[in-house]
Amino acid sequence: MIQSVEVILDGQSESGGYVAAPEFPPYRYSWLRDGCFIADAMRIAGERESAQRFHEWVARVVRARPEGPWDARYELDGSRDPSAWPKRQWDGLGLWLATVRRFGGGWEEETSLVARWLDAHWDEPCLDWWEEREGVHGVTVWCIANGLASDELRREAVALTESERADGSHLFVGTDELVTRVKAELVSPGGGVHRHADDDYYGGGEWLLLTAMLGQAYASRGRLDDAREKLAWVRAHARPEGLPEQSQDHLLHPQAWEEWVAKWGAPPSPLLWSHAMEIALAAEVER
Repeated sequence: MIQSVEVILDGQSESGGYVAAPEFPPYRYSWLRDGCFIADAMRIAGERESAQRFHEWVARVVRARPEGPWDARYELDGSRDPSAWPKRQWDGLGLWLATVRRFGGGWEEETSLVARWLDAHWDEPCLDWWEEREGVHGVTVWCIANGLASDELRREAVALTESERADGSHLFVGTDELVTRVKAELVSPGGGVHRHADDDYYGGGEWLLLTAMLGQAYASRGRLDDAREKLAWVRAHARPEGLPEQSQDHLLHPQAWEEWVAKWGAPPSPLLWSHAMEIALAAEVER
């Protein structure tokens, strides 16, 4: 856990935003989604000042455009990213509201602006966690429901997942049915978790952050030995620079590997979201 904290602190900009992956040019931005998981992990690790700086960073982003909507990612200084990268995603906004609540509150004006916007626009189509498909997605609505503390929207989110393909992000919703389905369809022979069966990004490897989420699902059910096994899997895939985004032990579509390497180079490592999930799972297993 100590190494993960250090990697995250090194990846936090002076302005407070967390870079998604410092050594991977396409990810040298701060995503609300990644950042909320990271800030929550830093709170868990006792690094409240780091988490507070991120929340203040988001608050500045909100104040800069109080009418909304807000983008999925920004430059590290909080300015808008001028590129054509897809930015219409609402999950990070809901995650921020819930993360601030767990932090202990604060930023009342900014969280109120976000809550009012989400209440009016939660059912508008946007891109999923993986920035691949547009629609109204179960995990996005779940993030919004948690942000708004709405049981009605939580039920809507679960209902939406019933008609969706198996997706590793469903572990965040975490019903017994969804966890069972992910285990059956997306866990590799080596024990890591894939995003979805069609994933060909860098060949479709196993994602460390999703494997940690499966570990959290086990921990929440009292299956601590299984949770420890997932934590060990994540830690076993550490590299000298830190935890990568994914492992290439079991690629779903190996023919796509070279195409992505030619386009962007080696896959991202370290990925701060991976480190955040390692911290969160370790805290559940070791407390």
